[in-house]
Amino acid sequence: MSIRVGIIGISGYGGGEAMRLVAGHPSFELVYAAGEGSAGSRLVDRFPGAPAKLADLVIEKWDPTALPRLDVLFASLPTGASADALARVPKDVKIVDIGGDHRWVEGWTYGLADVWPAQIKGKTRVANPGCFPAATLTALAPLLADKLIEPGNIVVDVKTGVSGAGRGGGNSKFGYAEVNEDLAPYGLLKHAHMPEIAKTIERLSGEGSAGGLVFTPHLVPMTRGILATIYCRGRATTEQCFDAAKRFYGGRAFVRVSDKPPHTKWATGSNFAFVSYAADPDRNLVIAMGVVDNLGKGAAGQAVQNANLICGLPETAGLDGAPVWP
Repeated sequence: MSIRVGIIGISGYGGGEAMRLVAGHPSFELVYAAGEGSAGSRLVDRFPGAPAKLADLVIEKWDPTALPRLDVLFASLPTGASADALARVPKDVKIVDIGGDHRWVEGWTYGLADVWPAQIKGKTRVANPGCFPAATLTALAPLLADKLIEPGNIVVDVKTGVSGAGRGGGNSKFGYAEVNEDLAPYGLLKHAHMPEIAKTIERLSGEGSAGGLVFTPHLVPMTRGILATIYCRGRATTEQCFDAAKRFYGGRAFVRVSDKPPHTKWATGSNFAFVSYAADPDRNLVIAMGVVDNLGKGAAGQAVQNANLICGLPETAGLDGAPVWP
């Protein structure tokens, strides 16, 4: 079975990763690629290592009214750039929005694939979670579902590689000389992912407010990877946390529950998420840890997983490759 696929924003990091995964997918056929600055060039001009079967595909200027026949469309656009245009895509085209315009928006399903796969199956409009929420919420979900932690008292400390900022226009603050040998916090108190994380915490817990959420990301000098260290209030033991996670993710292909603190390199180039826990009930403290590749589970990997779900394919289709090591 051949499923005709298009990718918008293909020249960015998320779109390029989606292309790599679609190119190796057993059922997906990339027939449409769109971009802005790269329009008119061939894929091989933008990606010299593009597979031969895709090398001569011409990148088109994005126009929702001039699409070829498609079954699935991946949209990898900056937040604020996709809502109006995607509303004009024909209803019979399934969309996975990797960008931020449709998370928890009416008419769109929030695509936290490892937590709510049944809610995603068969849908036609799926909003991919952000990269920080993917790492954070995957680690928190079992604890919230089992009511082992307080939803209103959570502190999230996240470290991310620089590719999470996107390719952009060559902004010097993400250049090698700027980020090498440096560590910096950003988005203090008002990061765009905070509302998404807070709303999902409330949905997972089924009670209370996440109004006490504190979220601080830090940029570290590596290309890919996210590590979320999450401090929670709760009387659970470490064993209870691990038991909850192993039950919650039992049979799930992409979440690994680790008895050791996870490393970002464990997930590089993959759709895996690694979670781990440490708790001290005497101090009313639970520490949850989540690791993902920000371009894999944090973007294109989860997008392909969501596309598999909405197309009735095995979740692992095109995603069962091992992480890159070292």
